[in-house]
Amino acid sequence: MMTLRRIALACTALAGLLASTPAMAQPAPNRVLRVAPHADLRTLDPVSASIVITRMHGLMIYESLFAWDSSLNPQPQMAGRHEVSADGLTHTITLRNGVRFHDGQPVTSRDVVASLNRWMTRDTVGGKLKEYVTSVDAVDDRTIALRLNRPASFVPFALGSAVGMIPIIMREQEARTDAFRPVTETIGSGPFRFNRGEWRTGARIVYDRNTDYVPRTEPASGLAGGRQVRVDRVEWHIMPDPATAAAALQTGEIDIWEQPAQDLVPTISRSRDIRVERYTGLSNQAMLRPNHLFPPFNDPRARLALAYATDQGDFMAAGFGEERWWRRCGSYYICGSPNGTEVGSEPYATPNLETARRLLAESGYRGERLVLSTSMDIAPIGRMAEVAAANLRRVGFNIDLQIADWGTVTTRQQNRGPVSEGGWNLFVTTASGATMQSPITNIGTNMACDRAWSGWPCDEQAERLRAAVVDAPDDAARRAATEALHRRLAEMQPYRVLGQYDQPYARRANISAVLDAPVMLFWNVEKN
Repeated sequence: MMTLRRIALACTALAGLLASTPAMAQPAPNRVLRVAPHADLRTLDPVSASIVITRMHGLMIYESLFAWDSSLNPQPQMAGRHEVSADGLTHTITLRNGVRFHDGQPVTSRDVVASLNRWMTRDTVGGKLKEYVTSVDAVDDRTIALRLNRPASFVPFALGSAVGMIPIIMREQEARTDAFRPVTETIGSGPFRFNRGEWRTGARIVYDRNTDYVPRTEPASGLAGGRQVRVDRVEWHIMPDPATAAAALQTGEIDIWEQPAQDLVPTISRSRDIRVERYTGLSNQAMLRPNHLFPPFNDPRARLALAYATDQGDFMAAGFGEERWWRRCGSYYICGSPNGTEVGSEPYATPNLETARRLLAESGYRGERLVLSTSMDIAPIGRMAEVAAANLRRVGFNIDLQIADWGTVTTRQQNRGPVSEGGWNLFVTTASGATMQSPITNIGTNMACDRAWSGWPCDEQAERLRAAVVDAPDDAARRAATEALHRRLAEMQPYRVLGQYDQPYARRANISAVLDAPVMLFWNVEKN
């Protein structure tokens, strides 16, 4: 519970934060949406990092050819027309009218070709699509042809992906940047412009309405449809202290708290001016991710030891409080989703510490120091990391829990070097249900070695089984292929599933029309 003293201290801290920012011309208060996001923004390139805060930033200023609606079905976004050849081997996409970058230049097929090629090099979904693509060609200034080696019905789904590294369209000059070097320019074609001049790391990120943006005419649904901007400015105020964010929401200094601390939800819910709600109907997933490049986790026995040493209930209670906000689930693909099988995960439903110790010894581990990298900036992740450290130590892992700011942690996750060179062995993180619900989009079950997400798991059999899911001719075959894949994943443990949770958000009562989507969106939102 938040005491009056904590609120008073938080208000004092908030006043200091606001006083420290320079005075500037502001739109009318009802035209400025002030948000406390879950983390600070450090990486500006949504093709170089899969972290949620960078994806949220990317969706503010960029667009993609397609976009997922609220049912996760792809709909045209930048695409005006989409045609598939009779043999299924050529997808021809024509850009819709009025699509321009923030510098005033029209988006062309050359921008699209360079952007898609870069994205397919980095992303889980893009990498799967790349297996089918023989070329991406500019037919004319507004037309692109994707040529395939075999039919792939998931092309629009992939090109509208809202998970992992998203397939946003950049200007050609930025999109030709090496896929493993983050782009720092922020000129997109989306409904908001990034205000670099007012960006204050650790304090504030500002987006201005793109007055030249031409939205689609369809109603908004998820990320699809008309991206109607109903405010002049969106400000993200970085408030890592939950008490500060709670006080700011209660006093009206912010309008939305994207991820309120679970222990403060009862307090803020009592206010008649605040609403606490879910912004997506699909539960999220928490995971413990090992680094497969180095001992001991290059051996599947050590990864199985993680599963036997941990109890999902410990993690979920620590991270998300009351059980109404979480559930146990052994599915890599989200219980309650179309792919939510738990086949093969049954042995790990309850801990078995003796089995964990035996498997750890068989892996050749002899007590070497293992770095578990985490941050308290996102409180549930930090608390779950503390649980992980305690649980793993009791079966013989020598865990060095290292705490830093979230930006440092996510940057470190991309380091492929050993611990002695700034690398890592373990981290705890979370991912949206939309990301994890499909073998196509689940970043953690991509076991394609160097093309996999941080942790870089490598297993040819799992990748063959994942391809069988993608190529399945009907729903029955796809379900059977998914179960076969899931059994293999349970044996190989690309990561330890820690359970599922529903993340609420909190808003002032005068805020409305927040869309149901994989991440929080700020177009369509009204402030009355």
